[in-house]
Amino acid sequence: MASTANPFFASLSTKTTTKASLSKLTNSSDSFLRVKSTNAAVSLRISPSSGELNRKARGRFGICASSAQVMDQSPTKMGSEAPVIVEVDLGNRSYPIYIGSGLLDQPELLQRHVHGKRVLVVTNTTVAPLYLDKVIEALTRGNPNVSVESVILPDGEKYKDMDTLVKVFDKAIESRLDRRCTFVALGGGVIGDMCGFAAASFLRGVNFIQIPTTVMAQVDSSVGGKTGINHPLGKNLIGAFYQPQCVLIDTDTLKTLPDRELASGLAEVIKYGLIRDAKFFEWQEKNMKALMARDPNAFAYAIKRSCENKAEVVSLDEKEGGLRATLNLGHTFGHAIENGLGYGEWLHGEAVAAGTVMAVDMSYRLGWIDDSIVKRVRSILEQAKLPTAPPEIMTVEMFKSVMAVDKKVADGLLRLILLKGPLGNCVFTGDYDRKALDETLRAFCKS
Repeated sequence: MASTANPFFASLSTKTTTKASLSKLTNSSDSFLRVKSTNAAVSLRISPSSGELNRKARGRFGICASSAQVMDQSPTKMGSEAPVIVEVDLGNRSYPIYIGSGLLDQPELLQRHVHGKRVLVVTNTTVAPLYLDKVIEALTRGNPNVSVESVILPDGEKYKDMDTLVKVFDKAIESRLDRRCTFVALGGGVIGDMCGFAAASFLRGVNFIQIPTTVMAQVDSSVGGKTGINHPLGKNLIGAFYQPQCVLIDTDTLKTLPDRELASGLAEVIKYGLIRDAKFFEWQEKNMKALMARDPNAFAYAIKRSCENKAEVVSLDEKEGGLRATLNLGHTFGHAIENGLGYGEWLHGEAVAAGTVMAVDMSYRLGWIDDSIVKRVRSILEQAKLPTAPPEIMTVEMFKSVMAVDKKVADGLLRLILLKGPLGNCVFTGDYDRKALDETLRAFCKS
């Protein structure tokens, strides 16, 4: 971050019972706040012009995030008897993430989160033949008072739009669902985003549950309450923050996931290591072959650790005031690729992978990271069989026009997530040399 004349450093934890201490930095007017945690320390660096944070200043902050992990990095076997539970701590809106094998065969996990008698399962044409009957069975076994409706949407990012969303509302209204109903998202990130947005909007808000069936959804999009749809001018521009009652991750659903979808999800796993969890990234470097071979224990650990990282960040910054934005490493470039090609031509993780390489390249041009990180990022993405450059059709102008309407633009200033410092550290900032962005775009585009 270029402007750090009076940085304010905050080390935060997800636990509310921790103690904080405030002291002056040596030879400086800066202050340092540290909240100790048994699992992680998340650092924020901001440059306000006064003691209070205000909306006008927030758009100009640079935010730095890192995580210091002390947990065991070894994969553990998970049986179908007891799921691993990761808690998303949001006060009275907290919820569990259940992770394990065979969880769809444990009906009590879902039923405890259904408070009314009516359920609407939202899924797609690919997932429905595989898991819809199983989910309906889990919702109704020994629970005859619950009735389940379903709506099956077309599959693909290109259908993440208003026309498709209306089909969910049509089914809910035709079925005369009331405010005590529960929506269930059964599928990948597109289904989860649309079902969550429908739940946030129908009757001004009804309960919903996430059952993600792709790596992408299991490690990222199902956790944290981001919901929405795309607009022709930009990705995820219409939506809401709306948290589920629970997230149920049955790792057995990955057995039917195509190889390309599996690799796509690994882009988000890699992201966590780069921005805040260096030990996790090192584990990935050692275990990428196992992940690509679908080793169940390796995947169980990768999903668990990713969810822990996501839950920690969401608990601290639910509505993306700063810290949560760091989870979007590579996404600003990646969303431009998805929009420029046409939604669905590249999978989300493929676009994010190429975008991550571009963000890392820009970080290096700014002098914020050393060349070894650049090489390691490219190497691990290649091992995951993910793109390391945008498609040739993308031009500098295409990138700039889409990035100009990115959600992270504030007061006309494009803020980016870039790596800075040792592995596992990043900044969210608009304070960077624009020449570096131009040089990166020209390096990756022919025109």
